[in-house]
Amino acid sequence: MSKIEFESTDNKVGCFIYTNLKEVKKDQIDEIKKLLNKYGVLFFKNQSLSPEEYMNFSSNFGTPAEYPMLKPHKDFKNIYVIERKKTDTGKSFGEGPHTDSSYLENPPRYTFLQAIDVPEEGKGNTIFYNQFLAYEALQDDIKKKIENLKGIFSSQGKIAQTRELRMADHGTSGTKEIKSEHKLVQSVDGRKTIYCSPGHVIGIVNLDSEQEDLISFLSSHQIKENFSYSFGWKKGDIALWSNRSMLHAATAFNGNRKMFRITIQ
Repeated sequence: MSKIEFESTDNKVGCFIYTNLKEVKKDQIDEIKKLLNKYGVLFFKNQSLSPEEYMNFSSNFGTPAEYPMLKPHKDFKNIYVIERKKTDTGKSFGEGPHTDSSYLENPPRYTFLQAIDVPEEGKGNTIFYNQFLAYEALQDDIKKKIENLKGIFSSQGKIAQTRELRMADHGTSGTKEIKSEHKLVQSVDGRKTIYCSPGHVIGIVNLDSEQEDLISFLSSHQIKENFSYSFGWKKGDIALWSNRSMLHAATAFNGNRKMFRITIQ
C-alpha cells in the first residue's frame, strides 16, 4: 500500500496532501476519501493536471453534477469556468460564506476547484470554515434546538448578487428562483456538522418568530476565526471539499483569475 503524505492546518480546519495526482493509486484514493471525511477540505499543491486528468481524478468521488447558473466549458461539459478579469467591477463570484448549490433538492456532495490563472500571492484567497468544529463549539441547548430543524434555502439568497456578472457573461441571466429544504444538522461519517449556508438560507421551517435571530446567530457563529483557514492559490493548485461540512467564501480582489470547478453528486 502506497501511503500518502499529508499535514493538517494548524487549527485542524483542513489538510494538505503532498501527492502527485498524475500518479495517484486506488489505495491512495481510499486514504484521501478518509481524510476528506475527517477534515472537510483538502489542498493539493503543485499539481499540473490537464482537464481530462482533472475530470478523471474527480470521477473517483462520484458523478458530475450540473450547475444551473452557468454554462459549462466549451470543450468539457462537466467543468465550469469561474473567471474574473482585471476590468471587472463588483463582488467576486462566491464572495460571502456559503455551501454550493444548497438550494437544490439534492445539492452536490463535493466541490473541486482548480487554479488555472491566479493573481499575485495573497490576492484572491478562498476562506474555508469547518462546520464540524462549529457544531462541536455550540452549547448543548443550541444543539438540541437545531437538531431537527429544517432551513429554507434559495438561489436568490444573499450570495446571488455575486453571480450576476458571471451569469451575464455566460448568457444564463434570468434563471428562476430555486428553493429547497434541508436539515440544519447533517452527519458525515458519524460526525455532526452545521448545514446552514449563510448565502442561501432565507428561513427556517415552522419557526416564524425566532427564525431571523437563529439564522443570524448561526451565520455569525459558523464563520468564527478559530473555525477558518484562508487558502492562498498558486497556478495548478486544487482544493476539494465536502459541502456537508464546509462553508467557503471568495475574497475581494482586483486582477485576473480563472478557476475550473467540478461539482460531484
